[in-house]
Amino acid sequence: MGAFETEKSSKDAAGLETQSSEDFDQPSPLRKIISVASIAAGVQFGWALQLSLLTPYVQLLGIPHKWSSLIWLCGPVSGMIVQPIVGFHSDRCTSRFGRRRPFIASGAALVAVAVFLIGYAADIGNKMGDKLDQKIKVRAIGIFALGFWILDVANNTLQGPCRAFLADLAAGDAKKTRVANAFFSFFMAVGNVLGYAAGSYTDLHKMFPFTMTKACDIYCANLKTCFFLSITLLLIVTVTSLWYVKDKQWSPPPRNPDDDENTSSVPLFGEIFGAFKVMKRPMWMLLIVTALNWIAWFPFLLFDTDWMGREVYGGDSDGNERSKKLYSLGVQSGAMGLMFNSIVLGFMSLGVEWIGRKLGGAKRLWGLVNFILAAGLAMTVLVTKYAEDHRKVAGELAGPSSSIKAGALSLFAVLGIPLAITFSTPFALASIFSSCTGAGQGLSLGVLNLAIVIPQMIVSLGGGPFDALFGGGNLPAFIVGAIAAAISGVLALTVLPSPPPDAPAMKTGAMGFH
Repeated sequence: MGAFETEKSSKDAAGLETQSSEDFDQPSPLRKIISVASIAAGVQFGWALQLSLLTPYVQLLGIPHKWSSLIWLCGPVSGMIVQPIVGFHSDRCTSRFGRRRPFIASGAALVAVAVFLIGYAADIGNKMGDKLDQKIKVRAIGIFALGFWILDVANNTLQGPCRAFLADLAAGDAKKTRVANAFFSFFMAVGNVLGYAAGSYTDLHKMFPFTMTKACDIYCANLKTCFFLSITLLLIVTVTSLWYVKDKQWSPPPRNPDDDENTSSVPLFGEIFGAFKVMKRPMWMLLIVTALNWIAWFPFLLFDTDWMGREVYGGDSDGNERSKKLYSLGVQSGAMGLMFNSIVLGFMSLGVEWIGRKLGGAKRLWGLVNFILAAGLAMTVLVTKYAEDHRKVAGELAGPSSSIKAGALSLFAVLGIPLAITFSTPFALASIFSSCTGAGQGLSLGVLNLAIVIPQMIVSLGGGPFDALFGGGNLPAFIVGAIAAAISGVLALTVLPSPPPDAPAMKTGAMGFH
């Protein structure tokens, strides 16, 4: 496509993507790749807080458990619309600051706005007329939902161009593409550790005493403080990376008079649908395996801390004071489990390239760890049963025994292994499968994102009502996730093709798009 060519007609189209002004057609030094990948730590700090604290928080605002999953519909809807649009325009951005950097900077600014709205939702709702003793705080929920939508738009504005920037820096080298995505996964783990550690610390609000108000209790004040810390980290890593790593200004090449008149300007959604139309079997298989993989992940990622509070600890966010306290202890323990998960995720991310070579390739590694994911999700049933049996003997409000807590926290840790692969391998394969005559890196990753957000929409819309059909709780969705993970593992091992191990990414284009 003419829009993706440059004036120099380099050997490799990937080498034409943004690089340093000195030598942009060669892979960038590892230090620059690491610098850009570090932005993931700031982004994931905020995501970790969402995953560990916001589902309980929206229930405290008055949204029932079975409908709280609808709040998470914000993420997939914004991801389905925003990331392909941002990816499309970041491939064509002619700003003097480069193609990717303007979008990354804008996303960071939007995060700051969103964090303020979410953190101060209860206070703003109270000022607008919500009563303190009102169970369902309608205005606060509205402010929270607005902030949550903005936060998801901002995160999608950040993450898509950031991953595309990494692909640009790899300049078509398949090994560097995998290493770049592995470092992105590693810094996601760093952000997770910081976020879950902050979420599990109950006295964090003392750093900023002004966060506690008559409308915002200790739990809410801790959430505010956590978000203040997350935006500080995000701004530091974003400003540092965008200052240090230059992004080449892109300008469209002169139009060839022999080109078809209709090819000079292709509408956005025509470009997206066109990418699907010319997609070859390997890319379709990647989308299918990715979609099943995320159907498995989302129930656990959305409701893991709620599972700890309800099923493992036996608490209830709508119960009496003792039951609420037990639920809160479970949520905090879940945040601690997510921190263990992230530590394993970080170490595993650094070893993905080496382990993949030992096991015979990235797709075989991805297939095998999906069976670990399936087993881990299935084990939640066993942990829940032991917790219920313990409460029958020790009392309904006794909480779990130390061995049950250890078993639950071990599950969180073990699931860090497949999560490291999920955060890196699909994105590396998408970059490798993309053709130099197909969509650009931004749009290609936006198309892959559809295979992530559509499963999230399914889980968000159906998770709560589906669980309610079986008497409430989180186990039914976890069981469906275990089945999806097993199917994903089988497909990854059998139908997903293996890319050449060290071939330049864009030279394998015939595997992805025409």
